[in-house]
Amino acid sequence: MDAHIVASTAPLLGWAVHGSILARRLACARRDPLTGLHTRGGWTARAEHVIRWHPNAAVLLVDLDHFKTLNDTHGHAAGDFALAETADRLRSWCGRHGLAGRLGGDEFVAVIPNLAAVDLNALTTALHRPLSYRGVRLPLAASVGACAIADLPVPCLPDALTAADAAMYAAKGRGRRGSRTTQ
Repeated sequence: MDAHIVASTAPLLGWAVHGSILARRLACARRDPLTGLHTRGGWTARAEHVIRWHPNAAVLLVDLDHFKTLNDTHGHAAGDFALAETADRLRSWCGRHGLAGRLGGDEFVAVIPNLAAVDLNALTTALHRPLSYRGVRLPLAASVGACAIADLPVPCLPDALTAADAAMYAAKGRGRRGSRTTQ
């Protein structure tokens, strides 16, 4: 091969490799390393798109109940296992049409295109199924709040998150078990 061709294509190859590495790092920054779910930034952009195109969409907030007790009693590895399992259950419930994310700590979020097409009780049931960790049965419980985008005066993500948060705390107030939608 001509030395001139090699000399002129080497920088292009270097930029292509560099671009690929940066793209991979950006993708990793938008994924939570423990759960594999989208982080707040990665989830937000996608959730806004779902809300914009699906008038029957809903936003859900999920908060694990008694998570500190689980961590303090069984250790942080058990807590990490509970977070990863919660993420798997939420991701499975969302299916290929919804999108789950982890806001941080023991707080998760999801957006689904059609609230009427899903069963919130099935999600609550899945999130209350105990875990088996190193031969020990660990309790798992979560409070879920949902906001139907159609119930908002202006369909925007910040308002949906605020309403879902209020519904989630209302669910916690009913004994820290269950789900609640905005009304």
